[in-house]
Amino acid sequence: MAPPLAAPRFHAAALPLRLRLRTRPQKLPCWRRAARPNDEDYYLIDAPESIGDGFSFSGGKYTDGPSKSDEWFAQGRMVKAHPVYGNKGKAKDPIFGLTMGAESQSSNDVFRWFCVEAGSSSNPPVLFIHGFPSQAYSYRNVLPVVSDNYHAIAFDWLGFGFSDKPQPDYGFDYTLDEYTSSLESLINAVAPDKLSIVVQGYFAPIVIKYANEHQDKLNHLILVNPPITDKHAKLPSTLACFSNFLLGEIFSQDPLRASDKALTSSGPYMMKEEDAMVYRRPYLVSGSSGFALNAISRAMKKDLKVYIESMRNILSSDSWKTKTTVCWGLRDRWLNYDGVEDFCGSANYKILELPMAGHHVQEDRGEELGKLRMTAFMWGRTLEHAKNRSST
Repeated sequence: MAPPLAAPRFHAAALPLRLRLRTRPQKLPCWRRAARPNDEDYYLIDAPESIGDGFSFSGGKYTDGPSKSDEWFAQGRMVKAHPVYGNKGKAKDPIFGLTMGAESQSSNDVFRWFCVEAGSSSNPPVLFIHGFPSQAYSYRNVLPVVSDNYHAIAFDWLGFGFSDKPQPDYGFDYTLDEYTSSLESLINAVAPDKLSIVVQGYFAPIVIKYANEHQDKLNHLILVNPPITDKHAKLPSTLACFSNFLLGEIFSQDPLRASDKALTSSGPYMMKEEDAMVYRRPYLVSGSSGFALNAISRAMKKDLKVYIESMRNILSSDSWKTKTTVCWGLRDRWLNYDGVEDFCGSANYKILELPMAGHHVQEDRGEELGKLRMTAFMWGRTLEHAKNRSST
């Protein structure tokens, strides 16, 4: 029997001051004592030194008790998919040229993806794909609801969550084309037969490009707040800042800016602290998450417009035969709803409006999304327009 998974650990010294955890007062050896201003208090570090290069930390932990991040990690497994190409030796950070820690290095041959599954494998498979920037954790309230009838699978994209996060130029460059080909490899590994896909946010055009070439594999496609109009091709300032020269590298290393602000600025969602820590954790464990965020932001800024145009053309084409539904959180602060309804109407797609949800619908109304809508979509039942059902 394989040993249980152990989530990556991070050093308390990596935490911003406002996030450091006060613990019981007790005298500690000098190497375990970290003074606060005026030496008024201290926090515990459960290892004598950090192991890393200034961008990667290990040997410590945020709290002595179990965390949501540990619990989530224990539910999943690592899946190997997509070969590593062009490995050029040990990855170095782009700022100081220091050799990065293990978190920033490519796997030897095949990338590792973190996947969480719910429901019997004999049920029809449904793949839940998170947006940018987010994690599979965003579907935590959806998976249990659909698991009675489906084999639900959620995964972290490369560069996010617990999946591999190689330094750009060392095995994966985070281009949209690479994400498309890597998605094909992952789907072949976790769902080799026909499946349905639910994708949220800025990764939707990538999924559409894949789906257009593999329509025979898809039963149903659900697009949740996808960038679909010309106005959606420009990243919001909260995300675009990570693509700035030099400042992008700095901003992406700040877990509050890279995680909290990037998620909560997109809609009305008020994130609980325990959930926020799950999203912060990759940025506290290693600088690799930040450098990946920086790279994908630049790729999105460069190629998103072309991908959105291609997505619109595919969805409007007579050759597109996949059953498609668009779900929209009307409180999205990043993607304007203007033009979405007109496009869906002209293409004869069902559209479901969720008045109280923002950009990350699965975060704002995850249980509702799973219980009231998703199962009906998957079985192909006829749904009324959400305007007539907003009270359900």
